Amino acid sequence: MAQGFNVKIVDDWVKFWNTYDLNQVEKLFLKDGRVTYFSSERQGVIKGYEALVKHHEGFGFVKGGKTQPNKLWLEGMDVEDFGDSAIVCAVWFFKRPSSETPQKGPVTIVYQRMPGGWLIAHANFGNYK
Repeated sequence: MAQGFNVKIVDDWVKFWNTYDLNQVEKLFLKDGRVTYFSSERQGVIKGYEALVKHHEGFGFVKGGKTQPNKLWLEGMDVEDFGDSAIVCAVWFFKRPSSETPQKGPVTIVYQRMPGGWLIAHANFGNYK
């Protein structure tokens, strides 16, 4: 029997953001041209695995990760498991030490069940002012 979606998978994505570990992209996202990503920091769709890697490199992600002072977390998470796909909706928060108030906005992450486990097929981030 297939295993259902586990929110620990989302925790892995949050950890990825908090460690800036570029090696985790391969473990978290579809590794082909189908993966899509809307950033809260850039206009337009980021399409394909290589473009996704370059996008995260632009944020300072490095292989093996690094210690950095920023912190990302999610609140109000809602998960819908459709069997071979799952949709996660939440509000993301991103706090830099130089700012009193964290950035925040809606996020939708679409996971696809693959032979090796659940992978992100699409992510969409927005900003609240």
